[in-house]
Formats: sequence, structure tokens, C-alpha cells
Amino acid sequence: MPTSPYRPSRVDLAPGEHTDWQTSAACTGLPPSAVFARTEREALPALRACERCPVRARCEEVVAPAENWFDGVSGGRLWRNGRPVQPSSATHAALEVAA
Repeated sequence: MPTSPYRPSRVDLAPGEHTDWQTSAACTGLPPSAVFARTEREALPALRACERCPVRARCEEVVAPAENWFDGVSGGRLWRNGRPVQPSSATHAALEVAA
């Protein structure tokens, strides 16, 4: 039987804590297609939200994208298969215009 590449985060959360930081996240209310995007173009709304997010560091700590093959936006970066995607010059430009 094949094993899943998913490994849960090592961060221990108190009951209800996961919702505390999530409700403060600037990406709250964005469609899942933006937050769990695999391309920079699809991820731009979430990446823009990260620029002003008060829980950006906590997001990356809890999601632990490098430890669980995460695809999407966490901590201000786009991740694919648990590795950060190097932003293109077009993405840098789009984020600068939004700032």
C-alpha cells in the first residue's frame, strides 16, 4: 500500500487555536483556488493579502509547508510540493503595484 507524502505539522495547537490565527489572516474570505493555487497568476490575490497580513509568520509556522508537500500560499510565498516557488519578475511587479 503506498504511503501518502503528507506529514502533519509539528506545531502543537491548543484546542481552538487554529481558528484564532486563521480568522486574523488577511486571506480570510479569498477563494480556495487563490490560497491553494499552483501557479503564480492564480496565487496573486493571496500573495497580495500576505503583504499586509498580521499572522504571516504564524501561518508558515502552523502550515509548515516544507514539511508536508504543501501546494499553495503560506507565509507570503507560493509553495509547490513543499518547496518555495521563486517569484517571477511579473509577480514581483504585480505585487509592487498592489503595495
